[in-house]
Amino acid sequence: MIKSFKKIGEKPFVRNVIILASGTAMAQIIALASSPVITRLYGPQAFGLMGTFTAIVSIIGPLAALTYPVAIVIPKRDQDALSVIRLSLIITMIISLISMITITFFNKQIANIFNLNEISAYLFLIPLVIIFAGLMQVAEQWLIRTKQFSINARVTVLQSIIINGSKIGFGYIYPVATILIILNTLADGLRAVMMIFFAKQSNYQKKIELKTQKRKLKELAKDYNDFPIYRAPQVFIEKISQNLPILMLTAFFGPASAGFYAIGKTVLNQPHTLISGAVGNVFYPRIVEAFNNKENITLLIKKTTFALFVVGILPFGIIILFGPFLFSFVFGSDWITAGEYARWIALFSFSEFINRPSVRTLPVLNAQKFYLNYTIIWLIIRIGLLSIGYFIFSSDYISIALFAISSIISNILLITITLKVSRKKVL
Repeated sequence: MIKSFKKIGEKPFVRNVIILASGTAMAQIIALASSPVITRLYGPQAFGLMGTFTAIVSIIGPLAALTYPVAIVIPKRDQDALSVIRLSLIITMIISLISMITITFFNKQIANIFNLNEISAYLFLIPLVIIFAGLMQVAEQWLIRTKQFSINARVTVLQSIIINGSKIGFGYIYPVATILIILNTLADGLRAVMMIFFAKQSNYQKKIELKTQKRKLKELAKDYNDFPIYRAPQVFIEKISQNLPILMLTAFFGPASAGFYAIGKTVLNQPHTLISGAVGNVFYPRIVEAFNNKENITLLIKKTTFALFVVGILPFGIIILFGPFLFSFVFGSDWITAGEYARWIALFSFSEFINRPSVRTLPVLNAQKFYLNYTIIWLIIRIGLLSIGYFIFSSDYISIALFAISSIISNILLITITLKVSRKKVL
């Protein structure tokens, strides 16, 4: 049996997942160890304001370069991949400039329309968020393309130490939401800078054929135009869908309710980022390779999805069973409501945890148009269910429960459809 485990561990796919997961695990241990101190320093109100701002950032951030960085992994030539990087950075700067002009002239109107008056001053950080997000996405995808997963793991640990340490240090002096928001804004920028620094210091020796004819950026933009046309809107809508509870809880029930949800979601994101995120980053170049070599990608999706299902049962199951007790014990008695929320968050987070291989496969199957339409439909359904919880039941708990049920159905259905589409491609 020991020899079998050793043989499995020597496989490149498994080894790369372990490298990424180990770095993420260390980072999350640091984050979890610091969370009891941070929650006691700042309180639900500050976390609610930070959660609302983070929700907005997580919606806008992935659109920094219109998702062109995801295409960096696809070209066969490194020269073309570098051109996609240039294209991504140019788009990032343009979008950041547009956002800065928009916020400068329409800050109050935007805050009034979306009921963001309590965080209106922080909206001026968004252009900076876009620049940092674009840089981070480009650096991350290049490391994935070149399989420099150890750098990604190292940076994840260092980022966690610096950001969480800063939250505690500043929290003792000035424990307000502003500190949390500014540090969250700087997180992607810090990550990008460290990735670029370590990549330059690495021993990556693959030669790039610089003498080959450079393709025009316009040609590459056209070749991968399904990313801005379909994937970017899909990511935007998906992020809105994922962050709907925080935005609507803030609007309907106030920042404290949003704070309870934010801390619950943060904790439940740990196993998702640790395992599912690592698997997704390693799985993406692997599924591209398998598709190009005409391998059985359906079997690859099934195996990876089932492995995630088995791994996820324990951590998510513990929160479902003991959520209120664990949250009140770890974070303090003020956070017991977050534990009640966390039970439902755990259910739908588990379904998101196991759907990562399917989501990563859709661009390879040229199914991004389908995924966009699918996401729009479920966004409408989720908005309706959250509204029912407020307008009919006047209950934040019921709102979250309805949102969770719809998310579970959506993710299971997506896995089923992806397997069906991949089977047709194989045939």
